[in-house]
Parts: sequence; C-alpha cells; structure tokens
Amino acid sequence: MFWLILSLVLIVFLFIVIIFTKLTILLNYYHHNDNDDLKVEFRIWFGLIKYKITVPLIKIDDNSPSMVVQSHAHFGEKQEDNQEPTVSQITHNDLLTKLQNGREVLQKVVHMHVIVRKFFQKISVKKLEWHSLMGVGDAAHTGMLAGALWAVKGGIVGWLSHYFRLKEMPHLSVTPHFQATVIQTRITCMFQFRIGHAILAGLKLIKFWKGGKPRPKSKAEFPGDKTKSV
Repeated sequence: MFWLILSLVLIVFLFIVIIFTKLTILLNYYHHNDNDDLKVEFRIWFGLIKYKITVPLIKIDDNSPSMVVQSHAHFGEKQEDNQEPTVSQITHNDLLTKLQNGREVLQKVVHMHVIVRKFFQKISVKKLEWHSLMGVGDAAHTGMLAGALWAVKGGIVGWLSHYFRLKEMPHLSVTPHFQATVIQTRITCMFQFRIGHAILAGLKLIKFWKGGKPRPKSKAEFPGDKTKSV
C-alpha cells in the first residue's frame, strides 16, 4: 500500500512539474543567394534537455518541380558522427495535400480561431532579430524593393505583436546594396510557453471536435503527379 501511494504521489508530482515546465524554441534561419540554413532547437529545464533539428540544405530539384530538403535531428549538444541525414523531396501535391488536410481539421473544430488565439497569447517572444542585405544591380529598383521589404517586416511584426506577447522590441534592418545583385537575410527568434498551456489547448480542440474523423488526403488522390519522393 505504501508503494502504491508513493507511486501515485510521484506521478502527480511529475505531472505538475510537466504542466509548469516552460518550453523554449530557438529558431535561426540564414539565406544567402541560393544557400539556406535552418536550425531549430527545443529546450526545457534551463537547457538540461535539448532537441535540435538542422536543415543545412534546401534547394529546388533540377529534374522535377519539387524541393529537396536535407535535415538532421538529435538530442543534446553534439550530433553523432555516423548519423545519416534525412533527405526528403516535397512536391506541389504534398503541399496541396497538407492544405486540404488542414482545411478539414479547421472545419471539424468549433471556434478553432478562438482556441488558437488564446494559446498564442500565452506564447512569449523573448527575442526577434531580422537583418537583410539586398540589391538587384539597379539603384532605383533596389531602393523600391528595400522600402517594400521594410513594409513587409513592419506588417509581420505588427501581426506578431497582436497575437503574441513581445517581451522586447524586435531588431530589424534592411541594408540596400546598390552595386550588386545579392539577397541575404538572417532571422533569429526565441519563443517560450508553458507545456500546460499547450496541453490545455489540445484538450479544448478535443472538446470542441464536431465528430467524424477527417480523412487525410494522400498523394495517390492526385493522379497527375509523376514525381517521386526521396
């Protein structure tokens, strides 16, 4: 009996700890002309447990209208030397399938936008930096594009401030290069929320589910596609 009570107490204690644990997500993206590099890191308990996803290769396939993505995922600081990267090929039908499945989920959940908005309000943006260097070889066109890019960044930051909790002012910059054709951008941001808030949002989604499981679409339902996934 003693061991049963002790086990229940430990389970309840562990559940409470998980609910109040903060999950930190760090995102770093760098783009320079045709080169892309994306790193996503998940941390809990002040970095005691880490999970990293690295996408060092994002390019357009030369043989088909698709995108090739190479990624690594591992726990801890270092990646194993013998770990093979995961290579996937994303076609336009894959995107159509995901959009269709997402639309069906939205139709199945009552007040989906309310649930998502309340969860977003619990997410803190601890850091946001977005620096860009761009040029198209013509001074007038470069100046116009730089102004348009400033407008895009301002709109995105305004959207983030409306739905999320910005803890500090974002650091934004657009540097025009009038003598060369170059596109370079770096985005660094940090999100943080309690796992309990994510669990609560998931329970609300289940509660307001209309009933009837949505049927996920597959690529086989798009007969015109002849591309293959790696």
